Amino acid sequence: MGTAIEVKNLSRRHRSVAALDDVTVSFEANTIHGLLGRNGAGKTSLMSIIAGQDWPSEGEVRVFGQRPHENEAVLPRMCFVREDQKYMDDAKPGHVFTAASLAYPNWDADLAQRLIEDFHLPMKTKINKLSRGQRSAVAVIIGLACRANITFFDEPYIGLDAAARQLFYDRLLEDYAENPRTIVVSSHLIDEIAPLIEHIVLLDRGRVLVDESADELRERAVTLIGRWDHVQDVIGGREILRREELGRLVRVTVLGGLGADEQARARELDLDIAPVSLQQLVVHLSARQGATLETAKEA
Repeated sequence: MGTAIEVKNLSRRHRSVAALDDVTVSFEANTIHGLLGRNGAGKTSLMSIIAGQDWPSEGEVRVFGQRPHENEAVLPRMCFVREDQKYMDDAKPGHVFTAASLAYPNWDADLAQRLIEDFHLPMKTKINKLSRGQRSAVAVIIGLACRANITFFDEPYIGLDAAARQLFYDRLLEDYAENPRTIVVSSHLIDEIAPLIEHIVLLDRGRVLVDESADELRERAVTLIGRWDHVQDVIGGREILRREELGRLVRVTVLGGLGADEQARARELDLDIAPVSLQQLVVHLSARQGATLETAKEA
């Protein structure tokens, strides 16, 4: 499929604070990527620079092999919608959608109309008078109907209620199946977006902590539930990410999947084997990285 975005040794500093620190990562074309990380991890900074809306302090970015900044051959092929999306004063949704249709060559008016109906968006109300959920609907309609070659969703759907967010996820998958493109979804709702994403980039304190397929990441850990001595028998020297006491039993999450022999041994010892959710794994890996950095500082 090829690479849509290449980022090499990218840093972005705001005075003494490093929003991004020597980031090297690539995003494959026609893939749904999850860009994950805690608040302040650098997600918005990375997307803003790729989309040509901010400048790096160091390093370089290539989009379709070209520098995106002030590049009229590249910028119209990208769409960046965010939670705090800004609109023209007194604009109504129709004004914004008309502007988007002029800005994006692949704009699909029929899809936009369908989404307007799906989200019950009031078209005659000024955007600054809409509810937070309705403003989120305006943003996601733009992000989907633009059908840009690359679309960044920086949590514009957070204002939607659970049912409306699920509608967004469903429509995204439906349209992506018919019109593949590169989509980067940033979210704190990791388990919600887990069914969408094929590849994960996890940022922590401005650095890349994980850059791999979602399936590979899921296989990096496993949870065992049972007697502690039985769990020890199976996990051997694996690194323990989390241990919880459940009365006389323990629930232990470890790095590394189980082989066929280990799974058979776990069944012999009456251990329950549970998958680790992406959200749990991301939280564990981020906490582990944070503890490592704090230890290094103390040393």
